[in-house]
Amino acid sequence: MTIFYDNRTDCEIGEDIKSIIENVITETLVYENYTQNVEISLSFVTNDEIKMLNNQYRDKDKITDVLSFPLGDENPETKEIMLGDIVISLDKAREQANEYGHEFKREIGFLTVHSMLHLLEYDHENKEDEEEMFKRQEDILVRVGLDR
Repeated sequence: MTIFYDNRTDCEIGEDIKSIIENVITETLVYENYTQNVEISLSFVTNDEIKMLNNQYRDKDKITDVLSFPLGDENPETKEIMLGDIVISLDKAREQANEYGHEFKREIGFLTVHSMLHLLEYDHENKEDEEEMFKRQEDILVRVGLDR
């Protein structure tokens, strides 16, 4: 597994946060019985940048916490499956951690598993799909010790 990190904020992303992200990604793949070697790009951005991306790619002119851009192509050099890109607003993640009364690292873990499931083609466009996806999220967060 290869994770490319791109931090486009002034906030420092420590090894503890990267470790949580890697554990969540690994556990999501295990939970989903996904056995292929993967490559993921993970970018940390500000609220301003994620709002611009949300408008550009989803036609929604508002701040969001995370965006997922699935790919699924094989990297011809490494033979890894390029699952896609995850973009997390660190500003929004901090706001939500405070709002929900849990640690920042739990929020980053939640946003990562949520986005990973989108990369694996889950969505929450209707009630049934939402229930299935959110159950998987909670199961994975329990497995990595980030449940509430």
